Amino acid sequence: MTNGEKKNGNGSGDPSKKKFLFVSWESLSGDLAWKVKQEGHEVKACIDNKKERDVYDGFFEKVDDWKAWVDWADVVVFDDTGFGSHADALRKKGKHVVGGSAYTDRLEEDREFGQAEMKRVGMLTLPHWDFESFDEGIAFLKENPGRYIFKPSQGTYGDMRGIVFLGEEEDGKDLIEVLDRNKGAWQKKIRRFQIQKQATGVEVAVGAFFNGQDFIYPINVNFEHKKLFPGDIGPYTGEMGTLMYWSPANTLFNSTLAKMRDDLKNAGYAGYIDINCIANARGIYPLEFTSRFGYPTISIQMEGITQEMGELLHAMAAHEPVEIKTKKGFQVGAVVAVPPFPYTDEDEFSIYKDFSILFRKPNLDGMHLGDVKLVDGDWKVTGQIGYALVVTGSGLTVEESRKQMYGRMSNIMLQNMFYRTDIGAKWPEDSDRLHMWGYLY
Repeated sequence: MTNGEKKNGNGSGDPSKKKFLFVSWESLSGDLAWKVKQEGHEVKACIDNKKERDVYDGFFEKVDDWKAWVDWADVVVFDDTGFGSHADALRKKGKHVVGGSAYTDRLEEDREFGQAEMKRVGMLTLPHWDFESFDEGIAFLKENPGRYIFKPSQGTYGDMRGIVFLGEEEDGKDLIEVLDRNKGAWQKKIRRFQIQKQATGVEVAVGAFFNGQDFIYPINVNFEHKKLFPGDIGPYTGEMGTLMYWSPANTLFNSTLAKMRDDLKNAGYAGYIDINCIANARGIYPLEFTSRFGYPTISIQMEGITQEMGELLHAMAAHEPVEIKTKKGFQVGAVVAVPPFPYTDEDEFSIYKDFSILFRKPNLDGMHLGDVKLVDGDWKVTGQIGYALVVTGSGLTVEESRKQMYGRMSNIMLQNMFYRTDIGAKWPEDSDRLHMWGYLY
């Protein structure tokens, strides 16, 4: 490396162009990395999971040992929880880092701690109880009838973290039966769990980027669709799609995420953070933190952000003040998948691995990378679970954004692909209630 390359970032002669190192446990942030590369920055990425190391091949350079490239990078981007201690150590050395901290990792990964922090800073939290014994949890429900939510906690084995159950019966007998019938199979896999009092209302999340010192505005208001099938039926997937818009600080933000400003600053956090909530006429009840980029949230956010993502990431990591430039209106996005999504099944996925994703027209507007690779000009499905693409759209109204997104879906040719057809469809009802309660403006 020459002195000129060190001085000018990536050796292009343009000091605004930087070197970005993306670090992943799994293949998560490739769409963001690809966008940064398209902006003219230099990009390298490291994926820890050996079974996913061919994901993003052909789109940008991958490396095996991220620690060997830290000195090379102007900005290190950790795209998931679990890297917090590494991020803290690098920041202490003066490195520009986007990503978690030991504190913010714990906010997301440890439900009990996250809820305790919410309560400490003055958020309106729902009563909850933590258990290690299913028999004790069942006894509690029998002694305290009501509607509750069952949530596995920290230390839960693998995909069992997605086994969330929302009780529908007022006396809690449905949850009692579920726990009693499954305790033998679950006890060894779910070592701790939380039973939370259930509130009904509108599920809405508020998030914002943080630059190590303060929030970056505007904030993001979003409505996730977590279940696999339209109508919120089926297993939880993490996220099948989301409707969002950018907003000045509002009551939703001021009542929840804004209260974390001092703690995020003390942690040196730089990145995106989000709180999912249930809102009703009685108040706003925060449920859980996401102290990292969301997926596919970040891809949908890029549909609405009009400035360079590399510029935004560098400003966050360098603790520089910046205002996000965004489109007016709404953005919407949906995951396009093939079997065995949302599960891992090597035999089933072997059918779809290396399938080409074809486009009827040579227009990739709104097409975002899932677990794909580029081979001889073709996008091919790879990875482990069939998470193929994220497709986005935007418009001045929700219906305009939905129309654009689903129109873009029709450009894709991929055998047995599926996606939710109702992303954003509940907006008229949800927005009326949230405005009536005074939480949005």
